[in-house]
Amino acid sequence: MIGQLSHAWLSGQLARAWGNERFPAPDPREEIALGAEQHDIGWARFDLHPSLNPQTGLPRSFLELTIEEHLTIWRGAPEMLMSQSARAALVVSLHGSSLSELRMQRAPEHADALAQHIGEERERQARLCEALEVSASDLERTRRQMWTWDGISLALCNRWRPFTAKDVPALAGLLDIELRDRTDGTVALEPWPFARERVEVRCEARRIAARYEDESALRLALARCKPTALTFVLASSPSTP
Repeated sequence: MIGQLSHAWLSGQLARAWGNERFPAPDPREEIALGAEQHDIGWARFDLHPSLNPQTGLPRSFLELTIEEHLTIWRGAPEMLMSQSARAALVVSLHGSSLSELRMQRAPEHADALAQHIGEERERQARLCEALEVSASDLERTRRQMWTWDGISLALCNRWRPFTAKDVPALAGLLDIELRDRTDGTVALEPWPFARERVEVRCEARRIAARYEDESALRLALARCKPTALTFVLASSPSTP
């Protein structure tokens, strides 16, 4: 079991390493990387007490949230960072509204509630952009970069292969980045978006040894689990410039 905040930690590590002659680095790097690292901050308490999927006997994943749970997690999440970094809070707001836009496409019957959340976050984004002097083009670049880091980190955690991060901001427009496993155990990204030829990122997980009949047994087992470090090595292919 990989908590959402641990997966988000991967996103922050990707953001801090991101950028080369083809892909722009996040700017300002540290503030945006902080936002990427904390982009799932609304999950902090939710993940401490995971609920059980009775069909699988495992904790419900982020893909199994109800609309009500989604809104509970994302409404107000950016505010948790406002005393730390307004720019990081803006990153969280952008990601939350993007997720609600995606859910509205897939669940049009909940359009009203999701549209309200989207509207609230767009108002927040407008206020923050004015205060931080963020242009519309910079805002869109950050939104797409955050979506990319989130997708790549989820692909690493869930072993999604093949996986393609689409419409990634590049200096020459928007490009797709493909992830693939290499025979040496590393993961190749093509085209390569980092300054270094090899990037190592890590997160923590809890290994579940069984399936469970009720939530109390699941939560007791999780409380007794020792954290397990997961390391992912990203390496450029010899043909990558």
